[in-house]
Amino acid sequence: MKAIIYRDNGAPDVLRFVDRDLPEPGPGEVRVRVAVSGVNPTDWQARSGAGHPKHFSEVTPHLDGAGTIDAVGEGVDRSRVGQRVWLFMAAAGRPTGTAAEFTVVPAGQAVPLPDEAGFDVGASLGVPALTAHRALTVAEDGPRRLRPGALDGKVVLAAGGAGAVGHAVIQLARWAGATVISTISSPEKARLATAAGAHHVIDYREGDPAADIRKIAPDGVDIVAEVALGANLALDLAVLRTRGTISTYANDGGTPVELDVLQNMVLNARFQFLILYLAGPEARAAAAQDVAAAVRDGALPVGEEHGLPLIRFPLDRTADAHRAVENHVVGKVLVDVTV
Repeated sequence: MKAIIYRDNGAPDVLRFVDRDLPEPGPGEVRVRVAVSGVNPTDWQARSGAGHPKHFSEVTPHLDGAGTIDAVGEGVDRSRVGQRVWLFMAAAGRPTGTAAEFTVVPAGQAVPLPDEAGFDVGASLGVPALTAHRALTVAEDGPRRLRPGALDGKVVLAAGGAGAVGHAVIQLARWAGATVISTISSPEKARLATAAGAHHVIDYREGDPAADIRKIAPDGVDIVAEVALGANLALDLAVLRTRGTISTYANDGGTPVELDVLQNMVLNARFQFLILYLAGPEARAAAAQDVAAAVRDGALPVGEEHGLPLIRFPLDRTADAHRAVENHVVGKVLVDVTV
């Protein structure tokens, strides 16, 4: 089979397009013929070695993808052969991710994909959708699971709604019944956040964004899903309701975070720092179930018309796909594996 591998950490040039033996699924595992592989920031960070120690002599990257089960290991229902699936955390703690024609994963990390949902949708779920679910289910006064109506009466602020996680936050929050506000930095990103389903978009670089958000949510925002905590903290606290939650999954820009303790005490603010790999298996399993339900409801479409442009590369140009993600391209970067 064709696969992408790297043996040493470094720039995208360390990625190699090679032939490898077809992997065999072990007990409790499935083998998937990968159609589309999704690329996330954590994939290039792992490749570069930035905060991700390398545990294997050779690695096939990428956590997310979608394809069809073509073999199962001992203990897995053989009726799953031929099932269309989306994959998450394929390369987490394992040397073989989805940047290959075939990959092997634990059966629970291959989630059924409805026939009406394309492989592009499946490959765009994984890290972004599960992170978004986590961000929306950690509030003190909020639900632990998502479904239609679970966030009725809540106001969610999706920072950076044109990004992959922000896009999923908008879609999941709207599916669950929240009023969704997104902060953006340009008319083009406003268009994308609106296409994703945001009820309101606010340009945080113009006018008085805190006052604009307070006009929409006079009592404050219940949940902030934050991508740049250091840069946006003052705005977040200005619009957060008492006992509100700031769920932060990144600190884009690297601005240091300084907290006014008294201000946060008066607000009874909750900060939840998120990293999917350490969220725990129960939280990840619940998120996968809820995301799968949202997909069945047609709530997580992708493509420019749905607020998430798709940027595609063939498997042998995976290095270029990594460069695109590193350069903060707007949209979801996909690698077409099966052509």
